[in-house]
Amino acid sequence: MATLIKDEHFERLAEGVKPDRKKRILLSKILEMPGVTFDVYQNHLGQIVLDPRQSISAYEAWLLHNPKALRSLIRGLKQSGEGKTKDLGSFAAFATDDDDESA
Repeated sequence: MATLIKDEHFERLAEGVKPDRKKRILLSKILEMPGVTFDVYQNHLGQIVLDPRQSISAYEAWLLHNPKALRSLIRGLKQSGEGKTKDLGSFAAFATDDDDESA
């Protein structure tokens, strides 16, 4: 298994938190991370680690499964960051009404 703890520096977010009657610990005031789910781990000492996960839509996940496209995107972002871009003008002439992304 890959290393679970990726940063050894922890900040105490709360002290003396007790479970409620249903054995739940409320983190809503501590963690404000919209769209995040957690994998929960416990060691033999009873210490619990919450490992945040964020999911992406299937519409966007194709990129992670297409190494060639992902490499091209990373290369393009790097080139853009280095100022290696060309202005190719407007592409408005190629747009059509059915290009709406919300469809």
